Amino acid sequence: MKVSQPGDPYAVDLDNVDLMDPHLYSAGDPHPIWHALRVREPVRWQSVDDGLGFWSVTRLADAERVLRDHEQFTSQRGTLLNILGKDDPAGGRQMAATDPPRHTRMREPVQRALAVRSINRHQDRIRAEVRALLAPAASGEPYDFAAAMMTLPMAVIGVIMNLPPEDWSRLTRLTTMSIAPDDPEFRLPGGSEATLVTAHRELFAYFQDIVTQRRRALGDDLISMLLTMEVNGRNLGLGEILSNCYSLLLGANVTTPCVPNAAVAALAGTATLADWMAHPELVMSGVEEALRWSSPAIHFMRYATTDLRLGDQDIRAGDAVVAWLASANRDEQEFTDPFTFDIRRRPNRHIAFGVGAHYCVGHSVARASLRVLFEELLTGFEELELVGEPDHLCSNFVAGIKHMRVVGRPRGDAARLFATATARGETA
Repeated sequence: MKVSQPGDPYAVDLDNVDLMDPHLYSAGDPHPIWHALRVREPVRWQSVDDGLGFWSVTRLADAERVLRDHEQFTSQRGTLLNILGKDDPAGGRQMAATDPPRHTRMREPVQRALAVRSINRHQDRIRAEVRALLAPAASGEPYDFAAAMMTLPMAVIGVIMNLPPEDWSRLTRLTTMSIAPDDPEFRLPGGSEATLVTAHRELFAYFQDIVTQRRRALGDDLISMLLTMEVNGRNLGLGEILSNCYSLLLGANVTTPCVPNAAVAALAGTATLADWMAHPELVMSGVEEALRWSSPAIHFMRYATTDLRLGDQDIRAGDAVVAWLASANRDEQEFTDPFTFDIRRRPNRHIAFGVGAHYCVGHSVARASLRVLFEELLTGFEELELVGEPDHLCSNFVAGIKHMRVVGRPRGDAARLFATATARGETA
């Protein structure tokens, strides 16, 4: 998804806007549209074919209300626009599509399993994986940074779920197919719907095989934890376990790469990146800014459970309401100079991980992984330059970059570390 400084909000024809169109996020530019909506109509109805429609919510305060108030805005009918108008079959079974209090009981053990201490056990391995991924950039030749970053999350979630490394590449592709079925690089010959169905079928079949194997030999991993956890005095059923495995893998694979990709796209060759490299102690404030800047999950959807008023609009029970996180994180009323990447931004009250009960369950793992990555980038390189324009993912859910070539100039000591990682064959 491109990030550009918006112009006159009244120059945008809101009647001809289609925020559902995935091509808007790969070939177009949604930020002028969101800016116009924030200024002119921050809660606006958008009609869709077949009599469907949804309310677009573009300001931070309104988005926070929608995502936080699970009593008035339910997750159980569906959370993504690709199933608008259809009840989500995972409703009440998958954490992402379940409301409290059941959601809370499902979430607590998973959140413990995904706490920082879980990733700390694998810190050395993750750092080795990161160095191996970055090693080609140290050669001085153009290197597809974005393609490498797509493999990063599996080095973390694959270990936590104890999934065979030889399966990681396939799982990365299948999860990308499931959130970008319109993208020509991932779309199957049968079309977008066939791509989505195939990705879901293969992922669920994969996890069914893994769960069957894991039942015979439980271990100290996330899938074993799902197999043994109890909710309301009973173990999760097979469908619930598979649905949550899918959701956890999806959340990791399709969002984490967006953060370094967007940051490098914005900062490569700039004084801001040079400043950050000179002050690596700002790694975490910079990571938080990269999260705000990238807003990996573009939107989340809810359904109103009762008639209510949001902003200046009357919402009816049953209406779909879409909170545009990528817009809320550029809200001029909440962020000073929101279109400036500020590595020292404080406070930084972004909602890249959502808000409320459905705040990303893997946020600790994501932050820890990103910290390792940016530490290696900031201390390992003196310069990063883009070669050509980034190639954006065709998706209305994930603000992804598929391909982005960079050339890096490593620092002296880091060049040796990268060479060692390559020689050892430590690849993700």
